[in-house]
Amino acid sequence: MPEKILAQGAEAILIKQGGVVNKKRIEKSYRHPELDKEIIKLRTRHESRILEKAGKEIFVPKIKKVDSNNIEMEFIDGKKLSEFLDGMKKPEQKKILKQFGEDLALLHNSGIIHNDLTTSNMIWSSRKKKLYFIDFGLSFHSNHIEDKAVDLHLLKQALE
Repeated sequence: MPEKILAQGAEAILIKQGGVVNKKRIEKSYRHPELDKEIIKLRTRHESRILEKAGKEIFVPKIKKVDSNNIEMEFIDGKKLSEFLDGMKKPEQKKILKQFGEDLALLHNSGIIHNDLTTSNMIWSSRKKKLYFIDFGLSFHSNHIEDKAVDLHLLKQALE
């Protein structure tokens, strides 16, 4: 089955193969190789644990397999919210954003801070009529109100 690069950022590359997406962390040549390997392993494990916990509350891609530098997860067939939110009719926008607010409350109530909350990190599956949160690479656990407020502030900036 052919591979397709979906996205590449500073920390990882997303590769789609069939119904699966592999998030592979990128090695950093400026770090000592042993330290880099350990950092990648820790960040991969951390993100997979948060995804597992978040998946008990909201829709996120289901994890299939995790190794030291790769998270294999289900491919979500849909569009990033950033790609079509502006072009939607108001009632549809309200419905999706209401769902977003409810999901964010569930996420925050479970002590998860996304920390990169933008419309590019949400996928709307029009077929399933579900909103999925993606990219928990910067996420962390916290119950501090300030951390939750930063999540909201980031989203407000993205929407503006």
